[in-house]
Amino acid sequence: MSLAVLLFTLGFLPISTMIVERKIVDPNSVERLWSEMRGSRIQDVITPDNDGAVNEPPSTDYLTVVMISDTHCNLGKMIDQNLIPYGDILIHAGDITTYGDAPELIKFNDELGRLSHPHKIVIAGNHELGFDPEEDQSMRKDKYQGQGTADGWKLLTNCTFLNDSSTTIDGVTFYGSSWHPLEGYPFYRPREQLKEKWESIPVGVDVLITHSPPIGHLDLYPPLERWGCRYLLEKVEQLRPLLHVFGHVHHCYGAVKNEHTIFVNAASEKSSKDGFNHPLIAYIPKKQQ
Repeated sequence: MSLAVLLFTLGFLPISTMIVERKIVDPNSVERLWSEMRGSRIQDVITPDNDGAVNEPPSTDYLTVVMISDTHCNLGKMIDQNLIPYGDILIHAGDITTYGDAPELIKFNDELGRLSHPHKIVIAGNHELGFDPEEDQSMRKDKYQGQGTADGWKLLTNCTFLNDSSTTIDGVTFYGSSWHPLEGYPFYRPREQLKEKWESIPVGVDVLITHSPPIGHLDLYPPLERWGCRYLLEKVEQLRPLLHVFGHVHHCYGAVKNEHTIFVNAASEKSSKDGFNHPLIAYIPKKQQ
């Protein structure tokens, strides 16, 4: 821990000093906004059980949903280490690759094929270069220039790929969207433009899958940056899905809940890049067809 971080934590440095001293990854992060919005919002921390479950199975028929994200070309390693439990549905919330290149995508698709989950749902993350047909590539970070695969999602034949779209399984509706507010990558949009993107999420979604977190919910990039989006949180609060799955911020793996929704940051690659977080599990009641 740097001296500046220590002094800030102990209250001896103002936030303005800390912003100068820290390494800034997202210059548009919204830590101050969350301090204003937090108010009386309920956010209870969930301690997963030994299996990684974040809730109890309902008394009626239910789907077992296994959640992972941000595997960055390492899904095969997780499989080899027997880290991925069986379930009815496997959700991957993006960053399946590092560069979005065809060999990475083919490898990931083959690894998905090794898993026996009846349903596998995948969305893109900011590292799926080439997946965003509207990307302004002049804004892309230098090291990612020229990388990626246009329409690379077409190589993912062993899953249901969602991109501002939905699928329904046993009456439960899953909706996936990849937008995020971190500059230099595909699916980036300024936060004000993201409001319009989130408005396309329809009423009746039971499980929302985004790559980016909502503001204030498992979105803290240490020591201070909030990478989440206020408009995403407001949409979730309006729609009240049972479950909101995301990743993106490796440092905030875990689960929290409010009165209506369980929020899961399923980031698999640890922030230290030393091993993997255990996949999390949620039980979602089936609906009458």
